[in-house]
Amino acid sequence: MHLTAPATRRTGARDADGMAVASFILGLLGLLVLNVFLGPVAIVLAAAALWRGTARRGRAYLGLALGVADLLVLAAFMQADSTISWSF
Repeated sequence: MHLTAPATRRTGARDADGMAVASFILGLLGLLVLNVFLGPVAIVLAAAALWRGTARRGRAYLGLALGVADLLVLAAFMQADSTISWSF
């Protein structure tokens, strides 16, 4: 007995749209905390969403840009105090 419906093209597009939104949120959150982890995850999710043909291309590009910004912020802080952690 099979209770789930087979995956359709719309399910794949919805997954790609979810990845685009997730990359944006994680990239934005990464500017505040855990940028060493959230930045690369945002970049990968944005790239996967764009590769799958998301309808939310702008959100995916913002997630990609924010993921790169996370890594740039990390590099700036590492340069400033020679550590991976933030010190206030």
